[in-house]
Amino acid sequence: MTEGHDERLAFARRMDRADPLAHLRRNFIASDGLVAYLDGNSLGRPTVGSAERIQAFIADQWGGRLIRGWDESWMELPFNTGDALAFACLGAAPGQTFIGDSTTVLLYKLARAASDARLAGDGARTEIVLDTDNFPTDRYVLEGIAAERGMTLRWIVSDPTGGVSVEQVASVVGPQTALVVVSQVAYRSGFLADVGGITRVAHDAGALVLWDLCHSAGSVPIELDTWGVDLAVGCTYKYLNGGPGSPAFGYVRADLQAVLSQPIQGWMGAADVFSMGPEYLPSSGLRRFLSGTPPVLAMIAMRDTIDMIAGCGIAAVREKSVALTEFAITLADEWLAPLGVSVASPRDAARRGGHVTLSHPAMRRVTAALWEQDVIPDYRDPGGLRIGLSPLSTSFEETYDGMAATRDVLLAVLREEVGLG
Repeated sequence: MTEGHDERLAFARRMDRADPLAHLRRNFIASDGLVAYLDGNSLGRPTVGSAERIQAFIADQWGGRLIRGWDESWMELPFNTGDALAFACLGAAPGQTFIGDSTTVLLYKLARAASDARLAGDGARTEIVLDTDNFPTDRYVLEGIAAERGMTLRWIVSDPTGGVSVEQVASVVGPQTALVVVSQVAYRSGFLADVGGITRVAHDAGALVLWDLCHSAGSVPIELDTWGVDLAVGCTYKYLNGGPGSPAFGYVRADLQAVLSQPIQGWMGAADVFSMGPEYLPSSGLRRFLSGTPPVLAMIAMRDTIDMIAGCGIAAVREKSVALTEFAITLADEWLAPLGVSVASPRDAARRGGHVTLSHPAMRRVTAALWEQDVIPDYRDPGGLRIGLSPLSTSFEETYDGMAATRDVLLAVLREEVGLG
């Protein structure tokens, strides 16, 4: 190990000793043999508390109370959990956030509701604004809604190493715009959008805005009420550690709840859930955005992380996130740039979310080789290795180890390509 590497490792250990969130790492279940987990922006690690909660629920609630559990507490879990999430992570007052279906289904429900409302209010508003590098689900869902409703998609051509700017949105919105859909943190680059600025521009044009918070909830500060956001969706299995396939959350601003009609009418969204009436009459409040039976077991795992964030504060989470990504970029500049790697994420921390993308044509091979060595980043075309650093569970030394392994594997791949063995 060179002197420079010694210095970086010593820095990582000093940062870990000074880290006010370091004690929270013991709340996560250890993975045998793991060297570095750098994919918290795709699937968060499980917590000890979540395992205990789920076991207790099965024994005491499901096993002990059986069907009585619905009347006693389960019916309100989507809203109680939503309020807890809103307080800890979303900057939203109670009564506006719920836990429900998958991200795809919630995105469809809220985007369709918003589009229908604007079409009904002003027949000229037939365009949905989105960007070319938004997550595939967002693009696919909106393509489907446009086809269903005879609407047009207005595309913003976004930079895969950047994201959507206020100026870009201002250049395309107008009297024809019904809805604008943008991700707060771009899934590929980690670009952090100006939510307040873009929302104001859309509102000035008379449009509604739906924000995708999948790559930001639990990692960066969010102020939905302050920013005047209309609608938002986000998943809970990334920084919120809800587990594989855990249900998404939806946010509907209070004044829009009685105005919007979501398209998947199910019994759980009815005004009187147990009336079993001959026709669908929607609830007057947030419940109208539910459709089927709430995923009770799937809501339990996320509560532990929500409580941790509420306890330490999202500002502290963000401070550590910035420090971790700055450290990763420093190591990339020193170790990987000489090997032809570029940082395909914003260098300005104010414009960067919780992950860093490193670009090189060999990164698909590098990712596969790292997984075999129990170093786990993820890969996104074209040539992007994503370093997802979850502040509650990731240490600076773990980041150092993961970046060092990335350097070593990339060097080995490049040597193999030129026949050096």
